[in-house]
Amino acid sequence: MSLVLRRVSGVMAALGIAAAGLIALNLRGEDPLPANETLQSTPALVAQGEYLARVGNCMACHTGQGGAPFAGGRGIETPFGLVYSPNLTPDKATGLGAWTSAEFWRAMHNGRSKDGRLLYPAFPYNSYTHVTRADSDAIFAYLQSLPPVAQANQPHVLRFPYSTQAALGVWRALFFSPADPAAPASAPPPQALAAAQVPAYQRGAYLVNGLGHCAACHTPRNSLGAEQQGQALAGGLIPVQNWLAPALTDPAQAGVQRWPQADVVALLKTGVAPQASVIGPMAEVVYRSTQYLSDADAQAMAVYLQALPPHASKPATSSAPVALSSTAMQRGAKVYEAQCAQCHGNQGQGRTDAAGQPAFPPLAGNRAVVLADPTNLVRVVLQGGYLPATAGNPRPHGMPPFQHLLGDEDVAAVATFVRNSWGNQAPAVGTIEVYRARERRGL
Repeated sequence: MSLVLRRVSGVMAALGIAAAGLIALNLRGEDPLPANETLQSTPALVAQGEYLARVGNCMACHTGQGGAPFAGGRGIETPFGLVYSPNLTPDKATGLGAWTSAEFWRAMHNGRSKDGRLLYPAFPYNSYTHVTRADSDAIFAYLQSLPPVAQANQPHVLRFPYSTQAALGVWRALFFSPADPAAPASAPPPQALAAAQVPAYQRGAYLVNGLGHCAACHTPRNSLGAEQQGQALAGGLIPVQNWLAPALTDPAQAGVQRWPQADVVALLKTGVAPQASVIGPMAEVVYRSTQYLSDADAQAMAVYLQALPPHASKPATSSAPVALSSTAMQRGAKVYEAQCAQCHGNQGQGRTDAAGQPAFPPLAGNRAVVLADPTNLVRVVLQGGYLPATAGNPRPHGMPPFQHLLGDEDVAAVATFVRNSWGNQAPAVGTIEVYRARERRGL
């Protein structure tokens, strides 16, 4: 038993707690199957489902590299092991061909599979539980319209006890409650919001907190992988990926409370706005999902995001503060002049293309550059930065990687330089932070 206890963390340490969690789960009910199949698919319903599947970015996780769309097989890394996405095509043996819309709704709303098994929260049912039955049915109708692909689902590779249904029962008892089907994701509108904007605000809340599952990245998580209560959209390090998802509640990070609404819409639909551009995991979200938002839905999301109460948020950094030194600034200035100034300008002013659109972002006054946690800046210097190709920005410029050209001291120095030049002020970057970024990604 002592060996087991050493391997099991937190509340999952004892089998007694696991049993208590399952009892609590049973007391809440076994998530009975909804009403019998009543879905009548139509071309309009399929088209709506295709749109909603894009809003939820379903294909990103449910398509393996080089594989058929929605046939599953993509390995999703988590702190607890590897979870493989299942086949969503209508193949009867390996996909959803034998499922009903009611069973699909239960998976979305309650996080249970066709046979009643608890699903792993790598499938973000904490967010999808807010999706309406009507929207779930539309997505199901679309998935059923796809060509069936016979591709068996791969077993997950998870450490004990996370591989057990008992552990999932505990997790759910602690961190998951299905939403009220009669009350989809919404939020009381701020009193200052104009009455005419309330419907857009409610639609934006539904999209952001439901299918859009923005909290999956932009909310900090505890040691058991659950979103921290009371910290919704307050930013945090994305597990395993180790990109910082900045706070949507903080105007100094990724909050858009002070932006013109048109710029928020532009960022969602093109990946570029006068104040910012998207890179890293968010670039994939824009490429695969938000660029396809209808104008009304993009505006609704903008209304909701702009109405979020602003809160200053400083994510904890993993390193002790590094003192700013003239030596680092001088070294960084030389690296910047040799490698960066041609695109970003001698004064960090950036460059626009012939049409006047942002081509290379300015670094002066760039809030992404001066975040308290420099993780993203270091990652971009090492790995490069690539904007998504969208209908509104079909041929974006990119930044090449410097991981093979610059050593850790040069990367730290140039990062420190851009964080403390042209009016920017932020803590210096140490070589240990660069080393950790390389180590995490095997660079």
